[in-house]
Amino acid sequence: MGSKMRNVLILLAVLIVSGGFMIFKSSQESKFIILSTTTSTQDSGLLDYLLPFFTKETGVEVRVVAAGTGKALQMGRDGQADVLLVHSKADEETFVKDGYGLVRYDVMYNDFILLGPKGSTDSASIKTLNDVNAAMKMIQEKQLTFVSRGDDSGTHKKELKLWTTDHLEGKWYVSAGKGMGDVLQMANEMEAFTLSDRATYLSMADKLSLEIVAEGDKSLLNYYGVIAVNPKLNEQIHAQEADQFVQWLLSEKTQKLIGAFGVETHGQPLFYPNAQ
Repeated sequence: MGSKMRNVLILLAVLIVSGGFMIFKSSQESKFIILSTTTSTQDSGLLDYLLPFFTKETGVEVRVVAAGTGKALQMGRDGQADVLLVHSKADEETFVKDGYGLVRYDVMYNDFILLGPKGSTDSASIKTLNDVNAAMKMIQEKQLTFVSRGDDSGTHKKELKLWTTDHLEGKWYVSAGKGMGDVLQMANEMEAFTLSDRATYLSMADKLSLEIVAEGDKSLLNYYGVIAVNPKLNEQIHAQEADQFVQWLLSEKTQKLIGAFGVETHGQPLFYPNAQ
């Protein structure tokens, strides 16, 4: 056999082996999506509860990036996530309108609650108001220590709407720039007031000396939506798996799972399903 022919055969063998390896590797690669979401879905334990069901049923791994809603939406704009699960409806609708997301779907809701140091005189006074706006006004006027998320999250956006002024200055107002779980711990340590989603508070309540001082106002309802990111933003977006996740989240079976989460432990759901 001539040396030229041998080299050709060696090259063919290398190509066949390499090609076979690539095919084998591709078939073994795990499917996954990147879910960018708010910290409340993570800190409440909802995702740890739900996502194993999805992966078991579909074989698709969900890699979670939990941040404030503002950061989650920005990840979507940058094409760095496949799906968003967030809670700032107006911003979500703008996100879709601007072409960054495909469709926004309602998934679930809970509500925001105002918390204060358990058993304190100030907490007792605020409770008698039975009005969240009056409560926020009292906190501001008396300059009672308040820990804000300060992270452009859905909770932060809601808090800012509840104040009677945009000028939030002074040592009493602490902008944490952290997720809900961390902020609850800070408020607990500082004997301060804070605004929280109910789910995260209930999941941590036994470790906190904080109590609910204002709740129940319709303005405190907290709606969560799911959006698949527009695959035109990035060729690496896993559009098929993202749609699979969205449809799974909206399914009757998953909606029942959401409604059952927290009932056994807390005597009430942490989230109420509302997919149409």
